[in-house]
Amino acid sequence: MGERALLVELADGAAAEALHAELLRRRAAGALPGVREIVPAARTVLLDGVTEPARLAAELPGWEPRASHARVGEVVEVPVRYDGPDLAEVAARWGVSPGEAVRIHSSAEFRVAFCGFAPGFGYLTGLGARYEVPRRATPRTAVPAGAVALAGPYTGVYPRSSPGGWQLIGSTDVVLWDTGREPAALLSPGTRVRFVPAPRTGAGR
Repeated sequence: MGERALLVELADGAAAEALHAELLRRRAAGALPGVREIVPAARTVLLDGVTEPARLAAELPGWEPRASHARVGEVVEVPVRYDGPDLAEVAARWGVSPGEAVRIHSSAEFRVAFCGFAPGFGYLTGLGARYEVPRRATPRTAVPAGAVALAGPYTGVYPRSSPGGWQLIGSTDVVLWDTGREPAALLSPGTRVRFVPAPRTGAGR
C-alpha cells in the first residue's frame, strides 16, 4: 500500500464498519492527525497519507470501536417503486408476502458500509442476517440504472446500466453519480439511507 499507508484487515464486515466509524469519529474530534484518507471495504479499512504509520499500527489493536451504526448525520431518503422482477422471489425466501417484504425493506435504516463496483455504487447494510439473499444463479446481461437490488447482506442501487447478478426488488429515479455535482457520489461510506415507497408509474424495470 506504500510507505504512508496502512491496510487493516478485520474478521468480518461488521468489524470493518465499526473500525471505519471509529476512525471517522476520532478524525472529527481532532484525535486522528496525520491521516489523509480512510477507505473502507468489505473486510478491510485502508488508511492513506499516514504521517506515522508504525505508531498508528501499534495503537490500533488496543482500540475498542463502539457500535458502528451510531446515528450521526442526516438521512438520505431514496424514493423507490417496489416493482422489481425479483421481489416475489425475495419475499418467498423471507417467508412473507411481497407487500410485507416492501414494509420490511422500507422500515430499515441502512448505512453505506463501503463503495465499489461502479462509481456511485454503495454497499448498504441494515437488514440483518435474517434477510440475506443469494445472488442470482444467472446474472442479467443488463440491469437498468436506478435498479434497487439485494445480494448477501447488502442492498445497492445501480448508478448506471450494467451487467449484474443481484436480486432486483425496485427502481428509483435518484441520480447516484453526477460529475456536475459536488461531491459526485450521492452515497459515501457512513451515509445513513432510508428507502421510501413511491407510487408505481408504469411497467416494472
